Order: sequence, then C-alpha cells, then structure tokens
Amino acid sequence: MTNPLALWRSFLALPNDHPRKIIGMAFTVAAISSLVVSFTAVALQPLREANRERASKAGMLAIVNQLGVKPPQARFVELSSGKYVNKSTGIWRQVPPSRDSARIGQIEDVATVYEVRDGETLVLVLLPVRGRGYKSTLKGFLALEDDIITVAAVKFHEHDETPGLGAIIEKDSWASRWGGRQIVDANGKILIEVVKGRAKGVHEVDGISGATRTASGVSKLIRFWLGPDAYGPYLEKLRRGDIN
Repeated sequence: MTNPLALWRSFLALPNDHPRKIIGMAFTVAAISSLVVSFTAVALQPLREANRERASKAGMLAIVNQLGVKPPQARFVELSSGKYVNKSTGIWRQVPPSRDSARIGQIEDVATVYEVRDGETLVLVLLPVRGRGYKSTLKGFLALEDDIITVAAVKFHEHDETPGLGAIIEKDSWASRWGGRQIVDANGKILIEVVKGRAKGVHEVDGISGATRTASGVSKLIRFWLGPDAYGPYLEKLRRGDIN
C-alpha cells in the first residue's frame, strides 16, 4: 500500500512551476479554506443566534421604556384561529406567493406575541414582524394600543439596508412618526402605509427620502402581519374581547 506521507513528500518535491503541483496546491488551499469557513460558520451560529435574540429583546425593551409600561407577558397564539395555545408547535407552512406581500416564504403556525395588561385589562400588545426590504430582511416590533387600532410604537432592530437611506428605519427620529397612526378604517380595512413625502392622513406615515423600496417593504410587511394570514384573527378577537 502506498504511504500517503511519501506521496505528499513526493508532491512537495516537484518544482513549483510543475502543472501538477500548481493544480494540487490550488486544490489544497481551496479545500482547507472551505473547511475553515464551514467550521467557522457552524461554530459561530449559536453566537449569531444569541446576538439576534439580544437585539430582539433590546428592541422590545426600547418600546417598553419609551411608553413607560411594565414588562410584557409572552403568549403563544395559533395564527389560523387567533386563539391562545400552551406552546409552540414548531410547525411552519408555506405562504402562497400571491398572498406573501412580506416575502417571507414561510410562516409559523404558532407565533409568540407580547401583551401588557393591568389585571385583565389589555394595555398594549407588541407584535414581532418581519419581511423583505430593499436589500435585506427587516425584523422589528409593532406595538398597538388597547383599542387594537392605534399604533403606539414601531421599532426595527435587525436589517441590512443602505446606511443613511433605508437604514433610517432604525432611527427614533423616523420611528416616532408612527405613534398615533391608525392601522384600519371604520370598516376594518387595513390602510396603514408609508407614503412618499409627508403623511396627509391618520393612516399614513412619512416616507423616507431616497429609500422608496425600503419604505414600500415596511408598508407591505406591516400590512401582511396585520392581515388574515398572520395576526389578523388574533387582533380581531382582541377587539371583540372574546379571547382569554
């Protein structure tokens, strides 16, 4: 049997300009680099997930501090029925492209929402939202007041949009424009939208100069999560007061 170490020594003894050595070294460097990158990606995955979790909690805490309310309670909600359940199922389903305005591809059967209550009285509900912007997936929270119609706050904590343009969605100066906006009209139709230029109505939010596609993505993802394929059934139950 050929000794692998002897083969390696024989390979190294070849002249540096030998075609076989050039190709062999290129392959070896590529293989080692691939292994290092793969190992690093796997090794750092828990750290990345932990950082995302911290960013998410920080985003929610920012809203809580801004509004001066007590820490919220997490609740599991079955999206199709809008009912509370005891735990997450870990099951995801495909969102039909024709209904996937947020461009998320899949959605969980059971989502985690966050409620602030004073006894049995609902004070605030915080909804995790996500969807495609211009360059990246945007993740954040939409907070609604107790009427489940009025926006209390918006906070995006994760994105990779263009600095100085789309990245403005993370700035308090823009997020503050959402407070007091109404998500639906008197008939329950979802109308909330980030418009071009200045907002002119209670359902409109000021646009972002030079970041039309990011703003459009925000509008679409917010509307999706408020709609029938996401939190819609749950929010309707909250409005009617028939969920416990």
